[in-house]
Amino acid sequence: MAQWTLASTREAYGKALLELGREDPRIVVLGADLNKSTQTVHFAKAFPERFFDVGIAEANMMSIAAGLASAGKIPFCSTFTVFGVCRAYDQLRISIAQPALNVKVVCSHAGIITGEDGMSAHGIEDLALVLALPTFTVVAPCDAPETVSAVRAIARHPGPCYMRVYRPATPVVHTNGSPFVLGKAEVLRPGTDATIIACGSMVPWALEAALLLDGQGISCRVVNVHTLRPLDEDAILRCARETGAIVTAEEHLVYGGLGALVAQTLARTCPVPVEMVGLTRYAESGTPQHLLEKYGLTPRHIAQAVQRAVARKG
Repeated sequence: MAQWTLASTREAYGKALLELGREDPRIVVLGADLNKSTQTVHFAKAFPERFFDVGIAEANMMSIAAGLASAGKIPFCSTFTVFGVCRAYDQLRISIAQPALNVKVVCSHAGIITGEDGMSAHGIEDLALVLALPTFTVVAPCDAPETVSAVRAIARHPGPCYMRVYRPATPVVHTNGSPFVLGKAEVLRPGTDATIIACGSMVPWALEAALLLDGQGISCRVVNVHTLRPLDEDAILRCARETGAIVTAEEHLVYGGLGALVAQTLARTCPVPVEMVGLTRYAESGTPQHLLEKYGLTPRHIAQAVQRAVARKG
């Protein structure tokens, strides 16, 4: 297995936001009593007049952000995934998505690697919920360097944006910066027998799975889909035509997330065998590694899914 350098995506977000604040006075930041955990505290200290802590009132935070966006500001809202998306969904839908206001929602503590905080704190429905809001751009960066690039990209992009980041430090895939373009998937590894399409924290495990498959004579392409909307359908179709089998990997429920998007794309134009590695139920409290193993989100599980997909090629 690879010896990964680890870095925190939420810390990368906080530092990138601070730099954006220095460059653009239109940037304002809203928090909901979790500013240290979301790393927006750095912006708050540097620009107290442009930072608004609404307390434990996530719905209010989204409505205030909508008002600020209407006045020409570029508001970034941050809290935990389960609070920012699940608790404030009505405001996301009516106050931000329907008028297509220029609000950026960046939520931390995504997925089950939030770990010991348990089921109620695991943000595993967020992508599906926000993807149900047609005007939102939806981003899931895979590491800290890509998070920095993604923050800058969504700040420039007009309209509502959602991005998820993680609580623990995760492997760094991009060691020389991130060639990030909204809506353009990134091929991280070539391959001819199958393609693993991954997002977020599952991207490094997809790369490790491809290494495992090398030893079994299976050449596996790895693609990082950091933008779920707009989805790079051309890249997905190209992978299907060239490798003939697809496996998706996401730290999210398979219902309505990356796997569903890829399957919908292929069903319309280029049906091939598809296997989905993701969650099908809620998890319990545990260490991140324990939970990833128990719920089938490891390189070994991805490699097994690739074997099943290749066997179905016929």
